[in-house]
Order: sequence, then structure tokens, then C-alpha cells
Amino acid sequence: MDVISTRNPAHRATFRHALTANLTPDGGLWIPARLAPFDRIDALLELPFADRCAEILKRLIGDEFAAADLDALAHDAFNFPLPLTQIDAQTYALELFHGPTLAFKDFGARLLARLLALHDRDTTSVTPRMILTATSGDTGAAVASAFWHQPGVRVVVLYPHGRVSEMQERQFAALGDNVLALAVDGSFDDCQALAKACFNDAQLSAELRLTSANSINLARILAQLLYYFEIVAALRVRGVRQAPLISVPSGNFGNLCAGLYAWKRGLPVAQFVAATNVNRTVPDFLQGGEYQPRPSVATLSNAMDVGAPSNWERIAALFANHRGEMHAVMRAGSATDAETRVEIARLWQLGWLADPHAAVASAVLQKLRQPGELGVFLATAHPAKFPDAVVEVTGKPVELPSALAKLLDLPLQAEPLANDVAALKRRLRA
Repeated sequence: MDVISTRNPAHRATFRHALTANLTPDGGLWIPARLAPFDRIDALLELPFADRCAEILKRLIGDEFAAADLDALAHDAFNFPLPLTQIDAQTYALELFHGPTLAFKDFGARLLARLLALHDRDTTSVTPRMILTATSGDTGAAVASAFWHQPGVRVVVLYPHGRVSEMQERQFAALGDNVLALAVDGSFDDCQALAKACFNDAQLSAELRLTSANSINLARILAQLLYYFEIVAALRVRGVRQAPLISVPSGNFGNLCAGLYAWKRGLPVAQFVAATNVNRTVPDFLQGGEYQPRPSVATLSNAMDVGAPSNWERIAALFANHRGEMHAVMRAGSATDAETRVEIARLWQLGWLADPHAAVASAVLQKLRQPGELGVFLATAHPAKFPDAVVEVTGKPVELPSALAKLLDLPLQAEPLANDVAALKRRLRA
């Protein structure tokens, strides 16, 4: 796969280069140079999930990794269920929270960890690789889990102090060993800015072999592309061939970007819904305003509390920033915390328990869908990760899965960090 910069297509590289190079030389993001539709889409959709993932990865990455390695990687990384649950006659939820950290970020983190292991197997460097990631909650947990105890790798997780759920914090701040959690005095946008500043420091990046595990890294986007194909495949198993309207809970917009890449590759989708909470940077733009990043606002759906979504740069590049072309495939809307609570209650009455992020996706889908449209929303995190919000609405305690329950008695090992680039660089070098 050839990749280019979002800011200057003259900056061209291989996917392997993008895997470890983080930002482009001009400070942009790596994107595929070409997104032509796949051949034989119907046959692709008939494959079992892991087999389909392996085939798609081989079509995307080409010969940069051995086909046998990609086959093994797909079956190892994606070895957990991916249910498409029917909510009502015309609505389904794709449950993406059955991986080891109970959130959709497991797809990207597990693929990235295995691709980097394959890449490093072919190199001679003895310097440990440092994985640096900013998180609004679930990314940190997935990355920490995927790389925990992996030889030759150190993981540093930046997160906004007091703005992730207790369970999310425990998933990356109670592990120790090669995982360091830094509680930043600021927002997720501040954490993301700190990480980008480190990646833009060529000397620091080379010295520490810094690698991004955020959706800055194109491998994360490719991993998330895979489960959009599963939506259509699972519908066809049920005898449903209507192209779905897919609602994507959106914060940093990597998930929606992945869906759009799947659409460009030929996946039959009616349209996408960009569903946000009150952090409305993108909905305001798509509804006619200026694109204006802003400070984020804390909400129940904290993983989506992003005011300056980095992956919007990829989506803007995909459409050459042409708002009319975006409207042809995207709708956008938002839900307040009050609306999120109402939607959790509505879904619970229908027999399905939602976390706040899934509730936002479902609520905005209900607002924007037209009669007769088949709707699918992405359920990106297990409700047990947000017990306070769920119990407040349903009155029902959420049973903790064993993956979370075992963390309750472990001490938190996070360190405080000022919102200061120099302080972060000193800590990384320590």
C-alpha cells in the first residue's frame, strides 16, 4: 500500500513506513494513496469474519507482509465474538465490546501490536520501542492490554485526570510492568496535543523509537475498517440485503473515517451518521457552519469529549474538503446528556442495555433516519465500564465481567503530569 500525506501528496511512503513514522514530514496524517473498490465484494462478504479480515488485509497491505503472517495475525487478533443484535424491526446494534478490554479499540490495538511485532522481527534495533498514546478512556485500556508484558516495548498512556471513568482508568493505570499511565492536568485535546508535540520532535522520536497507538496511526484505521464489512455480511446471513444507514459514535473521528474507507472500497452502505455528544465541531460544520475546533466539554460519553478531532483531516482529504460531496454520504447530529439518558432508558425497555456512547449513536440515528431506512449503530463499549450512568437510568446494577472485576483490588499506579511538553519529554527520557 502506498500512502501519502493529507497535506501534500508529494510526501509518499510505504505502509510499513507509516506504521512507525507517526506523522508525515509536513505534520499531516498518512492516508492511502488509492482507494479503489475491491473486486468480488459478494464473495468477500460470504467469508467467515477472521478469514475475511485476513483477505482484506492482504488486499490493503499487499506484499509488505507475508500472506501467511497476515492470515495468522487476523485469526489471533480477532478471536472474540462480534454479534449483530436486532433491537427492533429496522434497527440493529453491532456489539464491538466483546474483546479483552470490552471496547472497540481492541480491534485497532491488537492489530497494531501484532503488525509492529512482525515489523520489528525483521529489524536489528536493540532499542526498546516506546508506544505513546493519548486516551479519552478506551484507547488507553486497549493499547495497554495489547502491549502489556511484550518484550522490547514500553507503553506510555496520557489521559485527562478526572475525566475518564473509574473502570477505564483501572484498565491502564493498574497494570504496571511496561505500562506507565500519566494523569495529565487537562483535557483529552491537551493529551493529544502533548503526544503530537513529541511525535513532531524528530530527535526524541528517533531516540525513543516513538510510535503512536492513537488513530494517528493508519493501522488503527485499517483495523476498524474490517468490522464495517461484518455489518453487511451479518445482515446478509439474516436475509437482509438493504444497504444500511450506519450511525457511528464519534469523538476523534477515526471510527467514521474507517467506515468511509470501507465505503470507498465498495462496501454497500446507504449513508453514515456522524453522531456526537455536545462537542459539535463536526456536526456544526456539516450543517453549514465553519470548521472551528474548540475546547472540549465533559459529558456522560467521555470517550467522545473531543473538540479538535484529529482524524477529521483524513476525512476532509478524502472529500477534498467539499462539503457537498460529504453530504452525499454523511449526516451529522448530536445528543445531549439528557437525551443520552432517555435513550439508555428506551433501549433498556426494548431489552438491550446500552452504554452512553452507544446511546448517543442510537439517539442520533433515531433523529436523522427516514421512514423505511435500515439502521445500524455501533455499540463501542460494554455498559459495565460506565456503571454510574447506567444504574442512574435503569436502576439495575451492572454485573462486572471478570476482566473488570479482577482490577478492583489492584492499586492505581498513575503519575500526575503537568500539561507541559517539556515535562512530558523529561519523563519519557527518564
